[in-house]
Amino acid sequence: MTALGEMLSPDFLLRDALLGSILIGLVCPLVGVYFVLRRMIFLGVALPQLSAAGVAFAFLSRSLLGAHRHGESAERLLAIVGSLGFAFVGLVVLAALERQGRETLEARIGVTYAFAAAASILFVAADPYGEAEMTHLLKGDIVTTTGTSLRLLAGVLGAVAVALVALRKELLLVSFDREMALVLGKRAGFWDAVLYLLIGVTISFGVMTAGPLVTFGFLVVPPLTARLMTRHMLTFSAVAAGLGAATAFVGFYLAYRLDLPLGPTDVGVAIVTLLIVAGLRALRARTS
Repeated sequence: MTALGEMLSPDFLLRDALLGSILIGLVCPLVGVYFVLRRMIFLGVALPQLSAAGVAFAFLSRSLLGAHRHGESAERLLAIVGSLGFAFVGLVVLAALERQGRETLEARIGVTYAFAAAASILFVAADPYGEAEMTHLLKGDIVTTTGTSLRLLAGVLGAVAVALVALRKELLLVSFDREMALVLGKRAGFWDAVLYLLIGVTISFGVMTAGPLVTFGFLVVPPLTARLMTRHMLTFSAVAAGLGAATAFVGFYLAYRLDLPLGPTDVGVAIVTLLIVAGLRALRARTS
């Protein structure tokens, strides 16, 4: 049986990992669209790293407080709380600094990334227990996804996708033209908070499942590719999500077929797709 045939088989050993990868590839670009609209691409780098720092901090706190282990599910819940907490607090702080406008957006995000990267290393180094455990969680190994983890991931990301579709009109208006939203009486601050919550949840579960690298790759690259393919807002999100899901499937196939690490393969496929689309667009513009 070919590698593709094995992957499509209901009895495929890594079926949960494949479905989890496709889920992340499908939903992360839906969130990443708002990074592109708000011209906050580099936030897609900083937030996954900040989320990873939250995981490390949660486990360090457990060790310092002398708490005992209570099984894999309890540890995963602890990691999710830390990851989501750091991501959401980071978003709120960045939003508050943006309103003050004292520094450029790039400077604020750069400082956030530097802090998150340094904090992740220091938190891991300071934990006297479970360094290998935290390193595994921070790295994110989607191949080890279990049925329970997949159901949790599907439930959370499914809820995020439904919310993004249901609230699309308000979120797009606030992101694309904040002044117009205020003129129309929209509560921009409230809708910002809703969007930040959805972003934080998506990134937290993405980092927990696939790691910061893959989460960043799916947040940013498919939306950038989709922007080159369509200029209509109605199709922008759909194309980005479709590209993300297709990238996840192709990346999984190549990693399985060629015995490559899954995360970097996914990101590599996404970047190659972006380069091909950009090259074809440039060629078309030159010949027209």
